[in-house]
Amino acid sequence: MKIVTAAEAASLVQDGWTVTTTGFVGAGHAEAVTKALEARFLATGRPRDLTLVYAAGQGDRVNRGANHFGFEGLTKRVIGGHWASAPKLVALAREEKLEAYNLPQGVISHLFRAIAGGKPGVLTAIGLNTFVDPRRDGGKINATAKEELVELLTIGGREALLYKSFPIHCAMIRGTTADERGNVSIEQEPFSQDLLSAAQAAHNSGGIVIAQVKRLTAAGALHPRAVAVPGILVDYVVVAEPEDHWMTFAEFYNPAYTGEVRLPDGAGAPLPLDLDKVIARRALLELARLDHPVVNLGVGIPALVGAVAREEGLSGFTLTVEAGPIGGIPAEGLSFGCSANLEAMVDQPAQFDLYDGGGIDIAFLGLAQADGDGNVNVSRFGDRIAGVGGFINISQAAKEVVFCGAFSTGGLDAVPHDGRLTIRKEGAVAKFVREVEHLSFNGPYVAGLGRRILYVTERAVFELREGHLVLVEIAPGVELDRDVLSRAEARIVVASDLKPMDPRLFRDRPMLR
Repeated sequence: MKIVTAAEAASLVQDGWTVTTTGFVGAGHAEAVTKALEARFLATGRPRDLTLVYAAGQGDRVNRGANHFGFEGLTKRVIGGHWASAPKLVALAREEKLEAYNLPQGVISHLFRAIAGGKPGVLTAIGLNTFVDPRRDGGKINATAKEELVELLTIGGREALLYKSFPIHCAMIRGTTADERGNVSIEQEPFSQDLLSAAQAAHNSGGIVIAQVKRLTAAGALHPRAVAVPGILVDYVVVAEPEDHWMTFAEFYNPAYTGEVRLPDGAGAPLPLDLDKVIARRALLELARLDHPVVNLGVGIPALVGAVAREEGLSGFTLTVEAGPIGGIPAEGLSFGCSANLEAMVDQPAQFDLYDGGGIDIAFLGLAQADGDGNVNVSRFGDRIAGVGGFINISQAAKEVVFCGAFSTGGLDAVPHDGRLTIRKEGAVAKFVREVEHLSFNGPYVAGLGRRILYVTERAVFELREGHLVLVEIAPGVELDRDVLSRAEARIVVASDLKPMDPRLFRDRPMLR
């Protein structure tokens, strides 16, 4: 192991290399190293034609994280789980200036382990019958992407996808402390994420591992169980300046994410009663009927389900986050991926083993577009590339899926009050469309696996039944034809037993107590 500066580490990267970076949104990214790589490229024009591979999206939606790779000539190809955090890469993909691929986050996380183990790839059902399936787009999200990275196979009479392995020449990882032998610990990091598997993948590919840390210590000073990445895998260590080693891009340090302190369990101030809260409340009713479920919450409105549960005093469930936290209170914004008051922590590949195998009892996920077949799009809208992240893993494998989102967008003005909903101005953009633009979730396929699938909005609740989107609940104060059927482009079947949504959802007081 050799101690180097960030600039020296960046100088090691050669033209044409495949590079992976670890991190999750605003946490865990080796910012000092990738910032130095950007500076080197702008000063010298080198390195060129890199392939960037990452499981979880990393960035602040402006300049940090994976955005440091967002320059024409620097990056030739991106294989990423999520794109929205790195708009500079999105711009290059949209302009056809790099080869753009979007694969499920959990698959890429598992792919690091497959590469490390010398395996041909990851064989899984995750991604079947979505845009990742080679019978559709094969994960390609622009015209410049030509190579087939995903292969359809039949094993024992069942379809599966093979995500092919490839060598990784450099892994850029991040920890807290490195000793003189290169052992890396993570005591002040919010999770271990892909650190070990990414380092093993690069090492066993004959590549190099660069570890960014806060500090150094003597050999033998780290307890063996505190070591997240052993020194036999680490080639270079960079001690970062504090400004390049915030715990997340939003918080310099939060000891509640590491278990050093515990936040009070109280709910705090209630959320204001608005449309988002109405949707989260209705979703909460699905959670309340289950016995000690294991739960995943997506970003946006789904994340409010946990906050509303605390308001209502509902407990007896366990929240999980893709990065590895189990239990506790998932963070939001640029700290998403972390959890306060967590009960346990596993690495990201192990978390997706749990997810892919059906270990989630119920998942609450975003709803950007849906159609009459129950298909959902969260990944691409025209030339706007968001990416799927862990959405495909979770939505295809959870026992129950509840999609949460407003019925329309673009100026929707509706008011919940006195047990009913008043729509004052309709949104200009329908979210229930004839056909989704990008197939992130295949409703008929997942329903055929025996899953229960709901779609919760502020004015209506739908269930996927026998391949059709069926309206099962409507808000008091909302007119069926005027406010639902005529406002949706999607084919909607009205249930014979159509019920009103619970009026408690629309009152500004506790709902369950």
